[in-house]
Amino acid sequence: MLLRRLIGAVSTAEIVATLLTVLSYPAMLVTALLPSGYAFAVAAAVSYLGDHYLHRRGSYMLVRMGKARLGLTIRFLIRQFLLVLLLARTEVAGDTVFYAAVVGFLVFYGLQAPHTALVMMLRRKRRLPIATRNIDLTTLPVPDGAPRWLTHRAVEKVLHTEVPTFVGLLAVAATGTAAYGYAGMAVTILLVVAYMAVLLPFFRAGKLPPSPERTMEWFDEWLRTYRPEVALYFSGSKDSAYQANMWLETMESLDARPIVILRERAILARLATTSVPVVCVPSAVDLMNMDLSMLRVGLYPANVGKNLHLLRVPTMKHVFIGHGDSDKIASINPYSKAYDEVWSAGRAGRDRYALADVGVRDEDIVEVGRPQLAPIRPAGPTPRADRIPTILYAPTWEGWTDDPGNTSLLLAGENIIRRLLASERPVRVLYKPHPFTGTRNRAAGVVHQRIAAMVEQAAAERAADPRWAEEARRTAADRAAAQAQLKRLREARPAAAVTGLWDDASVSRDAMTPADRAVVEQYAAREWNDVYWRSQGWWEHRVITGPEPLLFDCFNESDALVSDISSVVSDWIASGKPYAVTDSAEIGEEEFKRQNTAVRAAVVLGNDAARLGELIDAVTLPGADPLAQDRAELKRYLLGPDEPSSLERFNAAVKALAARAEARNRALGEAGTADATTVVPAP
Repeated sequence: MLLRRLIGAVSTAEIVATLLTVLSYPAMLVTALLPSGYAFAVAAAVSYLGDHYLHRRGSYMLVRMGKARLGLTIRFLIRQFLLVLLLARTEVAGDTVFYAAVVGFLVFYGLQAPHTALVMMLRRKRRLPIATRNIDLTTLPVPDGAPRWLTHRAVEKVLHTEVPTFVGLLAVAATGTAAYGYAGMAVTILLVVAYMAVLLPFFRAGKLPPSPERTMEWFDEWLRTYRPEVALYFSGSKDSAYQANMWLETMESLDARPIVILRERAILARLATTSVPVVCVPSAVDLMNMDLSMLRVGLYPANVGKNLHLLRVPTMKHVFIGHGDSDKIASINPYSKAYDEVWSAGRAGRDRYALADVGVRDEDIVEVGRPQLAPIRPAGPTPRADRIPTILYAPTWEGWTDDPGNTSLLLAGENIIRRLLASERPVRVLYKPHPFTGTRNRAAGVVHQRIAAMVEQAAAERAADPRWAEEARRTAADRAAAQAQLKRLREARPAAAVTGLWDDASVSRDAMTPADRAVVEQYAAREWNDVYWRSQGWWEHRVITGPEPLLFDCFNESDALVSDISSVVSDWIASGKPYAVTDSAEIGEEEFKRQNTAVRAAVVLGNDAARLGELIDAVTLPGADPLAQDRAELKRYLLGPDEPSSLERFNAAVKALAARAEARNRALGEAGTADATTVVPAP
């Protein structure tokens, strides 16, 4: 386990491949010095195969090697140097073929530069100034680019053209026949030159997409035809894509014509399936030169600097919708004054801004509910008697400051997990940390690793405990069948996603989501989630990282929650189930509840987590849940009423604000108010 966390591998096979790859190099050194050509060949083959496997799996160990200045090219160079050392230790050391091998390797690396330059130039020329999804590019001619097999992992492929030289020189060491070496070197050079020659035709004008200027002109024309009314605008790091994804289904359900505007290609690559038109505009200049006069409402899930590039458009109204409702300082950010309105889930959001007095006026706050919470299932009338309860520990990340109240992970996390695992009334523990954990404070990442180790060790001990062994035997067949089905679902996903093309322009051209695709994928996601939980024992502790299962899926699987001040708590309240929140700053329960609305119906924990037994009682003992009525009242205060539905309120708010924008534009006689002559129906 320690080794797996150290090298970033996710499977035993990766660990084995990593160890074999690393050990193959000292093995080649020893066998070259002996010398032993056959043993050297075996060690070299292991290094090739191990490297290839790690690249195919995308192992994080490759990143670690690169940071240690042992990247792919260096590893090939070391292997070639060791081969030269082997030749130097044999009878061919003074022969012409020995010097030819040195020259051949120099020529080989000399050809890497033009090959890499060709690939990079082609990739750049195939990149449009915008990237799109669900926008028909038929009238913008985008020809096919180079096939994926030719350009994907191109550096790795061209480096492997050394194999004929390597094999030929090994044959020279074994037989003393120089012809093998010359033949191998000739084949290698021929392969590299042929590789570059095959790339050259794709630089012809007929194989390149339109110029950036023509592309932007075309897109402006598309905007004037489609006339989007509501834009979801998002910028952020690749790990923040979830903040945009949570709003996609809501955008699909709007009555107005929607569009999603992204600023980073990394976000576009991680965007969930949607039928809404999507455009990624990395350049601020390109975005600010776009004709966006037809937009009436802009929705912003995050407060980031690049929001300014759309906020400058005066013909639309701008709304901060956030990516969660919580008592964090981010929920009362003074930046919110920049927007025309701030939409909150319920009354609590309005009151937060009033208490914070950061300049957001009460009349600019609209309560719209949280449409994303529909998948959260409410609690059952009574706990299930046929299995132990599941408690989810989902701490937030450390934040941008060192405030001890940001996360429970640093001061309380290990105590929380230790008490849950040692509970006299057994529970199952799910540990799902925030995806940003450890990104700013390395200490948080270290604690996370220790907690993960505790949960994994407890899971191993429970598996060996006779109390659970019988249940494991009883459910073995069902779990094995579910695990096999889960494997099939995982294998099917990448196969369905392969387009056969690697370049940006072709991906945008072909990225059209059929009207029923989102529905199919939503069904597939539900199926994957159901199979995932069936593949695990209901008694097994789990560490859950990565995008799946989704947080809400973990909610539905759990009977209680332990978390921090974050939107996780506010969202959990929709379930009506018991929860605990950690006062890591230890300001005291009364003050903690006064400052944080979402805590009013929670078990408040100190850093020692001593009161965790109260939460366990609530989910294990009938009648031991004194906060049930408080949670019901708090749910309405935080998230608004159940009727009308959140989606209905959200839609009404969009319509009302769009009408305000239209009225303002007509009053001032600004562009973009005329009726469109051609309107494309909303997808």
